[in-house]
Amino acid sequence: MTLPTNKPVPNPYLIAVVVSLAAFMEVLDTTIVNVALSHIGGSFAASQDESTWVLTSYLVANGIVLPLSGWLAGVLGRKNYFMLSIVGFTLTSFACGVSTSMGMIIVFRLLQGLAGGGLQPIQMSIVMDAFPPEKRGTAFGITGLTMIVAPILGPTLGGFITDSFNWRWIFFMNVPVGILAFILVKRLVQDPPHAKATGLISIDYIGLSLVVLGLGALQIVMDKGQEEDWFDSHFIQAFTAISIISLSAAVAWLLRQKDPIIDIRLLANRSFGMASLMVFFIGFTLYGSSALLPLMVQSQYGYDATLAGLVLSPGGLVLVFLMPLVGKLVNKFQARYLIAFGMLAVSIGMWLTSFVTPQSDYNHFVLMRVVQVIGLPFLFIPSSTMAFSDISPEKGNKASALYALLRNLGGSVGISILSSYVSRHEQIHQNILTEHFIPTQPAYQTLLAHYTANIMAMGSSRLQAGLSAMNKLYQELLSQSAILAYSDAFRLLSTITLILALLAFLMPRQRSGKPLSQDSTPAH
Repeated sequence: MTLPTNKPVPNPYLIAVVVSLAAFMEVLDTTIVNVALSHIGGSFAASQDESTWVLTSYLVANGIVLPLSGWLAGVLGRKNYFMLSIVGFTLTSFACGVSTSMGMIIVFRLLQGLAGGGLQPIQMSIVMDAFPPEKRGTAFGITGLTMIVAPILGPTLGGFITDSFNWRWIFFMNVPVGILAFILVKRLVQDPPHAKATGLISIDYIGLSLVVLGLGALQIVMDKGQEEDWFDSHFIQAFTAISIISLSAAVAWLLRQKDPIIDIRLLANRSFGMASLMVFFIGFTLYGSSALLPLMVQSQYGYDATLAGLVLSPGGLVLVFLMPLVGKLVNKFQARYLIAFGMLAVSIGMWLTSFVTPQSDYNHFVLMRVVQVIGLPFLFIPSSTMAFSDISPEKGNKASALYALLRNLGGSVGISILSSYVSRHEQIHQNILTEHFIPTQPAYQTLLAHYTANIMAMGSSRLQAGLSAMNKLYQELLSQSAILAYSDAFRLLSTITLILALLAFLMPRQRSGKPLSQDSTPAH
């Protein structure tokens, strides 16, 4: 006779915190390295183009593994795959820290992205099983800190470590966190029957190859497009063609498979499909704005990496307080209303940011960022709750993988489009302002005379002062053109999120933990 073990069930909130610790570490690494690229390149005497591959290699590998993580979790068992990802991410982090050449760190960053790509979606899948449907809003409030706060804190923490210590500690700090996460996950997390390992029955080599090739090429296009001047580059043209052909073939192939490695049929579920569309634009807005604001204050206002990161940090602290509150609200209000409010709040924040001027200071930027992010909890938590409200536990792993892919893909698209948008509009504003940069303009004459007089008062000759004054005017023209271009980009984000606020009302009527209305399409 088998005696019952009476093993206590761990507190679900503890499980959520533990698995979020591992995922937080991985999400943080998508942004924390950005501010250290110049330092890494300097250590290895590498050019700026070579240094950016430290970031690109990670994003490409991460983007490939994300959609495959549901399939891998089914083959290995969800807990086993999660722990294997933690181990792999921790070891490759250490290897990145001890790298002695640019080629070496790029290889280990590639492996780091492959190892850590499954942490985000599997975290979400574990949390969904740990909580009953009526409490998932609160659970997603905890996991939301991983997805939203980590990208915001990344530049701050990366700047502080780089400026105060050495860029290698950006990777070394993952080691103790990874060890702690592994121990806690091993002790606390248990797989339910539907998450046990099924073993490798067969491999869909065609589907796997098409997905890997298509997503890898797409990520390279997104990350290198602006740098290579987009479609004027044969390199970008080739990878765009590879991505379109591979992904089109992948969709056609996967729809014909009985048990595909990526179940894109889940998008036919109205609840999951609409929420996935929203989370794509959440990623677009979050990652895009998180890249624009630090870049603007560093390039146009002379902030160092640490101070630029500190512009974002107060917004992250606001989110820490708002997340639990919104987690409670999803059980009281329809998700679509919360999402509409969140999009409207973000739209207002981006619109206010578009009024940035050359005189804006640190306090102004901090306030801008706080207003920008207030709406994000109202987007992420209700969208996540709605997305999985009609997904069966057996489909949870693959649904989480697809959902995480779309969020990260939205971030990549957002950063690429907004970076290109700023560059193009900077040229437009330069052309417009240059029309007023002529001697017949009274304002030009007055300002030039003022600068010339000030420089002459410092001991320069009239000729030298005149040349220096013209150069100063030209630098101001470039700076104001750039600031106007950033303003246009924030106005674009405001317009996009305002449109999405209206579209949110088309989402299915439901409350958190409640069944969808009859017009929704059940999950396959």
